[in-house]
Amino acid sequence: MSDCLFCKIIDGSIPSTKVYEDEHVYAFTDIAPVAKGHTLLIPKHHCQDLFEMPEDVARNLYAVAPKLANAIKAAFNPIGMNTINNNGAAAGQTVFHYHLHFIPRYDEKEGLGLIWQTQKYTPEQLTDVANSIKANL
Repeated sequence: MSDCLFCKIIDGSIPSTKVYEDEHVYAFTDIAPVAKGHTLLIPKHHCQDLFEMPEDVARNLYAVAPKLANAIKAAFNPIGMNTINNNGAAAGQTVFHYHLHFIPRYDEKEGLGLIWQTQKYTPEQLTDVANSIKANL
């Protein structure tokens, strides 16, 4: 897609600090990292988000994810790592080309805060939710 920032990174018209590339995916360091080693993994096939992603594109992207995570772990020895993807503006997506963040964690309180507001559901409500999802698979 000609106006997509990440497509321009893939085609080389915008510079990046490449970490990994194969015929299907491209990984590069984030230009505004949350922590040392913060890396993005993107498919070369343009898809806006996970909702649009074809299964073969997902298969190729997620096949590389453990390799990338382990390389970051070996390079920097973090105590943990967040892998995060935001789908849609309401979820915080700002670049509308699917991307998976790998954010090493060196301190539990440093860099990235995640606060989940959990909800209470009865077992029956959870069954209804599960059945609704299953009906759409």
